[in-house]
Amino acid sequence: MTDSILRLPAIKTCTGMSRSLIYQRVAQQLFTKPVSLGSRAVGWPASEVAALNAARIAGKSNAAIRELVMKLEAARQTSQ
Repeated sequence: MTDSILRLPAIKTCTGMSRSLIYQRVAQQLFTKPVSLGSRAVGWPASEVAALNAARIAGKSNAAIRELVMKLEAARQTSQ
C-alpha cells in the first residue's frame, strides 16, 4: 500500500490550521510528528492526516486523539 506524503502547505489546507497550531498540536501529542524527507524537508502521511481529521469531525476528545496519535506513530515503526 502506498501512502502519499503531504507537505505543510497541503496540511494547512486540508486541516484549516496554521503552521504554528500544527506544530503546537505536535508538541501536545494531538497531531502526529512529521517524517523526514531530507535534511530540510518534512511531511506527513496522508492517511494519518485523514484519520486525525475524521477524529476531529467525529468530536473525539483530546485524550482519544492522543491515543490515536500514539497508535498511528506506533504503526509507522511496525511498517518499517
